[in-house]
Amino acid sequence: MATLKVDVEPGRDHILGSVDASVTLVEYGDYECPHCAKAQPVVEAMRKAMGDNLRVVFRSFPLGEIHKHAQHASEAAEAAGEQGKFWEMHDSIFAHQSKGLSDEKLLTLAGEIGADKTKIESALRDGTFTDRVKEDFMSGIRSGVNATPTFFVNGTRHDDSWDEETLLAALQSVA
Repeated sequence: MATLKVDVEPGRDHILGSVDASVTLVEYGDYECPHCAKAQPVVEAMRKAMGDNLRVVFRSFPLGEIHKHAQHASEAAEAAGEQGKFWEMHDSIFAHQSKGLSDEKLLTLAGEIGADKTKIESALRDGTFTDRVKEDFMSGIRSGVNATPTFFVNGTRHDDSWDEETLLAALQSVA
């Protein structure tokens, strides 16, 4: 079984839930991947079912060869994160994925969540978060990620289905 090669690091990773939770679900995802968009309500259901026992971490794994806007979507989420709005941008990108993720659309979404669009536009133009996204991507490669979404449950890759019932059983088995 593949294992997570780069440990979750509070302060660097985007963590939803208690940093001290007994169960950690790490997702490597691509903002333009339709399967990742379908996984979002599943992850939310896991949060509701597990409560304070679960922390969720998202790491970008943009598949740029097939998703031309995924890299900038990841960078826009990171730029929003610098403003304390990572998860709002994350959710908004997935919610609007089917409408396209051009830079213009990403900036519109940033404005809708109350982020400073000018700062995000500058970050996209200057590549401020390019290296950060690449670090996430490379940590995924080292951890055996080869598709999106890929989930790790307490550091072990979840190679089974990620439907609600199966993923919840995996999370509960390590709680």
